[in-house]
Amino acid sequence: MDFKELLKNVLTEQFPGGKLQFSEFTDELTVTVSRDIYVEFCAFLKTDERLAFVLLEDLTAIDWATRKSRFTVVAHVFSIANSSRLKVKAPVDDKDFSIDTVTTVWQTANWHEREVFDMYGIIFKNHPDLRRMYMPEEFAYHPLRKEFPLMGIPGSLPLPKKS
Repeated sequence: MDFKELLKNVLTEQFPGGKLQFSEFTDELTVTVSRDIYVEFCAFLKTDERLAFVLLEDLTAIDWATRKSRFTVVAHVFSIANSSRLKVKAPVDDKDFSIDTVTTVWQTANWHEREVFDMYGIIFKNHPDLRRMYMPEEFAYHPLRKEFPLMGIPGSLPLPKKS
């Protein structure tokens, strides 16, 4: 049995009841989980000795604009022991644009989640230091949201004067 089959079997056994959706594209496995088990799922990925996804390579988001669950948080994790990657997706609904933080699982999520908060406006509940990284704190917009104009909003951000 290859690692992907083992991974699917272990995860389906640990999280029964159809809470997981698997897909594969260009030989990369993706699992979509509901946001209510997102942190528990990520913790299991890291701590289960058979899986050992100890490295969070990246965490980002997708703005679908017109879907009911407008945003999807996407975590790219890596198992050094198994030399395998996994993409974990969790939908975020438009009611409160929030999901729990995974900084308790991977400390590097701190920076990734701050970037997603700054660019998309997704709130990571219980994050230890959720504040903007690139944009000024008083900036009222989130530049990677679909409704943000491609060329920006004139006058919304003071630019340095040419010297």
